Amino acid sequence: MCSSDLQTESHISGQPIKEKQAKRPVRLVRWFIIVGLLLALLVGALVGFNAFRSHMIAQFFANNKPPPSNVTAAEAKTEVIPNLLTAVGDLVAVHQVNVTTDVPGRITEILFTAGSHVKAGTPLVQLFDAPEQGDLASFKAQATVGEQQLDRAKQLASRQFGPQSTVDTAQATYDQAKAGIAKTEALISQKLVRAPFEGDLGVRQVEVGQYLTAGTQIVSLTDLSVLYANMTVTEKQSSQIKVGQIVRIAVDAYPGRTFDGKITTIEPQIATDTRNIRVQATIQNPDSILKPGMFATATIVLPEKPPVVTIPETAVDYTLYGDSVFLITEKKGEDGKTTLTAERTFVKTGNRVEGRVEILKGLKAGDKVVAVGQIKLQSGMAVAISTDPAPPVPAEPPRY
Repeated sequence: MCSSDLQTESHISGQPIKEKQAKRPVRLVRWFIIVGLLLALLVGALVGFNAFRSHMIAQFFANNKPPPSNVTAAEAKTEVIPNLLTAVGDLVAVHQVNVTTDVPGRITEILFTAGSHVKAGTPLVQLFDAPEQGDLASFKAQATVGEQQLDRAKQLASRQFGPQSTVDTAQATYDQAKAGIAKTEALISQKLVRAPFEGDLGVRQVEVGQYLTAGTQIVSLTDLSVLYANMTVTEKQSSQIKVGQIVRIAVDAYPGRTFDGKITTIEPQIATDTRNIRVQATIQNPDSILKPGMFATATIVLPEKPPVVTIPETAVDYTLYGDSVFLITEKKGEDGKTTLTAERTFVKTGNRVEGRVEILKGLKAGDKVVAVGQIKLQSGMAVAISTDPAPPVPAEPPRY
């Protein structure tokens, strides 16, 4: 009884108890599947919504782009630019002296006008020379008498009426008188101060009646027909300098004008304190408009370099991060239309000559860059090339 009851008790519900408990994990899996599907649908909806929103935003900005900025473009060109070296210095006169007197004396007459042009040997100042003139007359009289006595002594000696010693004494007396004449004439010539060379006189620094000691300055005398331009270059630049190279001199007194000359002297040694070397050029000054002491900017013409790529200097943006330009490129949009954009491109610059700058790296011949109007640009902005001509190169570069 007991065994049969035990066998039928487990089938009260029609199934064994163990099989009835195994259905619970199946229901849990179903719930997980349903929740996963719901989450997948939710994530898909969010992704689709974000994609739709991004597309709509892009389409909105594509349809509402700002108008392109008007700029002036310039094309990079390959050309041979002058190879120049700039140095600074000053002008000095080839012939310039302070006219002085060699002997002391009182001024009796001033024979020049301050600021006038004089020839070599022109009398300038007469000093008091009456005592010397008196001595000269005395020596001339002694020479006359001595010459007569010498002739008489020679005649007597030739006839053997007098000793040879008389002739020797007369000869010595005559020679002494002639020496006195020469010495006195030299003193008298020193009393008359003359211009040592042709040139322009400066400001007069003496007056009539003034007593001058030897070496007192009377007036300055300067030959302005030829000047020296003294300049300095660095030790590194000295290897490029040669005698005979052309030099163009510019001075502040005559902006926009240059004066040509040639290098005539190069200092054979380098200064130990500055590591610079002095260079001297000779400048012709036929109009006498250049003056000694003027500050000069010298441009030395060096041998030509191979052709290089150049662009207008206005196209280069100089910043602390490097030199850059806005390179104009063609870009095709999604609608198939071609637009022009300005991309900031960093470049390596070289020499600057006559409003153009040498590009050593970053551009090639034929590239178009923004020459005017880059201040309002940002990299990647659309641009439109203006038909207005580029501004002319300034006659004088700005000073900072």
